[in-house]
Amino acid sequence: MGLQDISSYVAGHWVRPDSGAREIENAITGQAFARAGNATLNAGTMLEHARTVGGPNLRRLSFHDRARMLKALALHLGAHKQALYDLSFATGATQADHLIDIDGGIGTMLVFASKGRREMPDGHVYVDGDVEQISRKGSFLGQHICTPLQGVAVHINAFNFPVWGMLEKLAPALLAGMPAIVKPATATCYVTELAVRIMLDSGLLPEGALQLVSGSLGDMLDHLDCQDVVSFTGSTNTALQLRSNPNILQNSIRFTAEQDSLNGSILGPDVQPGSPEFDLFLKEVQREMTTKAGQKCTAIRRILAPQSSIDAVINALKARLSEITVGDPTQKETDMGALVSAAQKRDVLAKIALIASEAERVFGEPDTHPMAQSKGAFLPPMLFHCADPDNAAHIHQTEAFGPVSTIMGYRDIDHAIALLNRGKGSLVASVITHDPDVARQVALSAGAFHGRLYFNNRDSMGESTGHGSPLPHMVHGGPGRAGGGEELGGIRAVLHYMQRTAIQGSPDILSAITGTWVPGTAEVQAPAHPFTRGFYALMIGETIITASRTVTTEDIEHFAAFTGDTFYAHMDSEAAKRNPFFPDRVAHGYLLLSFAAGLFVDPDEGPVLANTGLDNLRFMKPVVAGDSIKVRLTVKAKTRRNDDYGEVRWHVTLTNQDDDRVAEYELLTMNSY
Repeated sequence: MGLQDISSYVAGHWVRPDSGAREIENAITGQAFARAGNATLNAGTMLEHARTVGGPNLRRLSFHDRARMLKALALHLGAHKQALYDLSFATGATQADHLIDIDGGIGTMLVFASKGRREMPDGHVYVDGDVEQISRKGSFLGQHICTPLQGVAVHINAFNFPVWGMLEKLAPALLAGMPAIVKPATATCYVTELAVRIMLDSGLLPEGALQLVSGSLGDMLDHLDCQDVVSFTGSTNTALQLRSNPNILQNSIRFTAEQDSLNGSILGPDVQPGSPEFDLFLKEVQREMTTKAGQKCTAIRRILAPQSSIDAVINALKARLSEITVGDPTQKETDMGALVSAAQKRDVLAKIALIASEAERVFGEPDTHPMAQSKGAFLPPMLFHCADPDNAAHIHQTEAFGPVSTIMGYRDIDHAIALLNRGKGSLVASVITHDPDVARQVALSAGAFHGRLYFNNRDSMGESTGHGSPLPHMVHGGPGRAGGGEELGGIRAVLHYMQRTAIQGSPDILSAITGTWVPGTAEVQAPAHPFTRGFYALMIGETIITASRTVTTEDIEHFAAFTGDTFYAHMDSEAAKRNPFFPDRVAHGYLLLSFAAGLFVDPDEGPVLANTGLDNLRFMKPVVAGDSIKVRLTVKAKTRRNDDYGEVRWHVTLTNQDDDRVAEYELLTMNSY
């Protein structure tokens, strides 16, 4: 049977590999089964198609439209994931590994879809931060906004996660409104190609939003400009080569790298053998050494334990690792499959030779393990012990990207932190401890060297996600050796594909740009009470001003008796006067809010379905008996939520008889269309 052709998707067409294609081997058998690469791909054509077709098509959609698209794409992938599972075995991955890559990627896309709907506006401009009043009277204001870059996101992904690695970059780019050209590692591009075909066949993506390069990018980086973004995951050497591209440097093109990382895990000095934390530590290390055959950018490469516990940890890890079955990943009894290729296996063996010059291998024999004679890229888990980590160099500088980890002892927590930081930057470091003081010391002394700190113990282990699991809600990246980049992190990831711009102007100008009412913007007089008007009928800036209500001593005392809030400032005139904030007995703040609702609410059944909360509540000036209050109610923003109703954000200001502000807040209601 001939080799399977892995195609690229260029400007709306699938392009098969040509004579310059590279063969791809099955990790289990070592036999070539596919080929990918086309030397004639036109980078200019792909970039032009993304910029002139994909970008405009995406930017016509609102953030919420794009979020709904992401959700639909994720669900469509989920309905077809069995095909991805079946194909992924050829990468050497087990079914458990597939859940991390495929289900994890789909889950990541769903999180961005959800965050896009909940945390971004139903519009085209993302408002970043509060309005800045940069003039005395408020007629000239400042505001930061973010808008999509008008170029293309070039995503260069690693071999170990052909689905998650694509989707964790693609989801925030599409949500931002930026088209993507995805270039997976050739060794596993066949899985990515299938995932791309599934998404394109769904018909959910606008034309030009997604293209695929199976094979080399050619000279694409030479044709990028200031509106483009490059996001890379892979080795340090490749990252250096790419980021040094003269065109990238000359045009200050955004370049994000997630690269080699000598992640460490500390067994806290408070942890004793036999404790829940000790068993948890062993479980975490074993899992990180063997999941994906250790081919994870977040895997534990350095194990740090108190010197007094080294022997106990080594013996316990050896016992656990001896239970790992290495073999054909299609078999249910297999715990750990193959490395991705023979080349990757050779690279790992070369790296462990360096590690072995400073550490003793205490578990795992690559030449004699049960799969040693297989043609597949199999290696056993290998554990090394470095007795002198202070004078070692390779164990702090060399990442064997496979099932390899080195254990070393530390004297005290300061020594452990110093060893941990010798990795010169990692994606994640973990600490298993039940001592909050240890956790705080590590956070303060090691936080600057690591993109994520994972603390776990008996209290959290039942729901914890694991040392090696980057979550879409939290940043993924790290300083120094880890690449200095940042991905994921919720909406932060979306902003990597947008430009933050400071806008300055009058309140009316800012309101027109952002689609949000700004204090000082001209008010729109409502033709009827706004609570009687449907979601779409309401206009931004629509305002009513209520009649006044006088607050009496009887009101204050009745509220105190009814609620039980008899705080002295409401009940005792002399005590209140001794308080620097109050001139006399004052009305309860929540009494004022209740009176405000009574002033602006229309009581009849209508479009307002529910009050869902208050934001940014501030009490500015006390109200005493005899003062009167009135309310200014303004439509600040509107957000569609589903097919039946949307959220209206109202700006509410309470003023007294002198027009001084006494309270201010934002009211949230759900309104039918």
